[in-house]
Amino acid sequence: MKTQSKRRRQPLSPDSSPNPFDILTEEIVCKILDHLHNDPFATKAFSLTCKAFYFIESRHRRILKPLRPELLPRIFHRYPFVSHLDLSMCPRVDDTTLNVISSTWKATLQSINLSRSRFFTNAGLSSLFVNCSGLVEVDLCNAMQLTDLAASAIAEAKNLERLSLARCKSITDMGIGCIAVGCRKLRSLCLKWCLRVGDLGVELIALKCKQIRSLDLSYLPITEKSLNSVLQLQHLEDLVLEGCHGIDDDGLSTLDQSCKSLKMLNLSNCQNVTHTGLSSLINGTEQLQQIILAYGSSVTSDLVKCLNAYSKLQSIKLDGCTVTWSGIKAMASLHSPVKELSLSKCLGLTDDGLSFLVQSHKDLRKLDITCCRKITYTSIDIITISCTSLTSLRMESCSLVPKEAFVLIGARCSFLEELDATDNEIDDEGLKSISRCSKLSILKLGICSNISDEGLAKVGSSCSMLKEVDLYRSVAISDAGIAAIGDGCPALEMINIAYNDKITDNSLVSLSKCRMLKALEIRGCLGVSSIGLSAIAMGCKQLTVLDIKKCFNINDNGMLPLAQFSQNLKQINLSYCSVTDVGLVALASISRLQNMTILHLAGLTPNGLAAALLACRALTKVKLHASFRPLLPQSILGYMEAHGCVFHWRDKAFQLPCMFWTNAKEEPSKVAP
Repeated sequence: MKTQSKRRRQPLSPDSSPNPFDILTEEIVCKILDHLHNDPFATKAFSLTCKAFYFIESRHRRILKPLRPELLPRIFHRYPFVSHLDLSMCPRVDDTTLNVISSTWKATLQSINLSRSRFFTNAGLSSLFVNCSGLVEVDLCNAMQLTDLAASAIAEAKNLERLSLARCKSITDMGIGCIAVGCRKLRSLCLKWCLRVGDLGVELIALKCKQIRSLDLSYLPITEKSLNSVLQLQHLEDLVLEGCHGIDDDGLSTLDQSCKSLKMLNLSNCQNVTHTGLSSLINGTEQLQQIILAYGSSVTSDLVKCLNAYSKLQSIKLDGCTVTWSGIKAMASLHSPVKELSLSKCLGLTDDGLSFLVQSHKDLRKLDITCCRKITYTSIDIITISCTSLTSLRMESCSLVPKEAFVLIGARCSFLEELDATDNEIDDEGLKSISRCSKLSILKLGICSNISDEGLAKVGSSCSMLKEVDLYRSVAISDAGIAAIGDGCPALEMINIAYNDKITDNSLVSLSKCRMLKALEIRGCLGVSSIGLSAIAMGCKQLTVLDIKKCFNINDNGMLPLAQFSQNLKQINLSYCSVTDVGLVALASISRLQNMTILHLAGLTPNGLAAALLACRALTKVKLHASFRPLLPQSILGYMEAHGCVFHWRDKAFQLPCMFWTNAKEEPSKVAP
């Protein structure tokens, strides 16, 4: 096979004209295809070059992510060697589809993602697992219709190594027991929110599946009874017990087992576990590298002392906990090389405590002090002096930190890759200093009223690796600042400029140069129109998420270019725009479109909406005003729901444009799509 692939391919036919591509061996062609796998349009264009390339591409393809299930019959024959099948964009996958999959790729299929698919039953799963003996990874998240019968079908997958059943709320201990008996090779198992699975099911997994490396038991009604068995797993590395309220100090004190291989423990939202229980749980652990105790009990010296023995501990997350001075001193005394420290929303954290802590952990790479409202210039001064190797600093809503402190960040932390300064006093001088961080890829400056185009221009000219920029409600920013980002940041993938009234079409024209742009939020930008949106559509063909809510000057003329050029678009919010039936029907031609929010479109009629819904074959979620519900034919709604689309009806009163801008300033700092 390898020898044949190196031979020069024969011309397509004796009578065909000379083809310059015939000099390429199949091996070279496959190498070219390996570099195109992230761009589906490039792969498609490649396969259409000539018949030989079309043939080779069809046999080279191993990963497949179809847009909708009705396309499957056409691809079964063309792609015979698929090993990884992602059906997360296909909300309707029935037993017939699974039967065809299991017969077509029974010799090659290794993983399948059904996390957003419905309508299949245990019968279809049984066919899949019996025929595809090579399956090692299956994602069945959100399959709330599955029962223990489905679990018994999963048990047929004897070679399964990774299984996710998050939110499969109808599966019980009996079903998990079947999986435990049948799938002895499991290495990773997620049972998050499987509310009918208790100690018995977890014990069976621990007793039968000895190869488990990762186990997520979040929000299960379990107690210490099953933990003894879990801790005996000799290869267990990651254990997630988030929200397991049945676990408490009294129960953990009875444990007589320890897990020496454990590297990550998540006890978030376990308020009944204090230092006493934690000590019992991690006793004997030798490899612990990360511990997450967010939204749990107070951080005291006794709790931190439990971590003293773990010399490999690198990551500590205490978000939402009350921090005491004794706890801070104990953390400062830890001898482990802490690289990541998360103290977001920690009550009790002051300048004295934070300064004392970071001076003892100078190798920190990631620090999160979001909403720590008592820290000031003093903390930032000590942080930037002590932790010069920081790559990530999150400090949203640190309201007492003055603008001068941000100059220190840029001057002393040159390796910074992520900075979240949302809702802070940062100004242009701070931005100019931060522009020295040439590796910066994520910069969040939402609700920063002191920054202007001058500072942003310096960032744009110096930080060419920027991928994500958030300027939400940074109202002094105008077209000039956005132009600098568009010119200087070719790798930009996401930008939020919502509710900035100085933004016009010129900003969108500038951003159209960013060919990698995938997410654009311009809601409430009253100065943009269809002209600017057309430029985005033609220039940014990788765009997948678009929010143009309350952009009143965007109409059908903006939808037509989107329909023509933005074939990757998956999610759009059109609420309050001037789009009519014509624009919405045009938009419906985008084959990847899954999620639409279309509230208060004055030019939209029931007939136009019905036509658009029927044309959007990949839709999985639609938000509509409740007034349309009695006006749409029930047959159409039933048809859409039968194909996996979920409707969310909103009864929200229409607001006048002049009211929008007033209310927008009063909305929370993060606006949901």
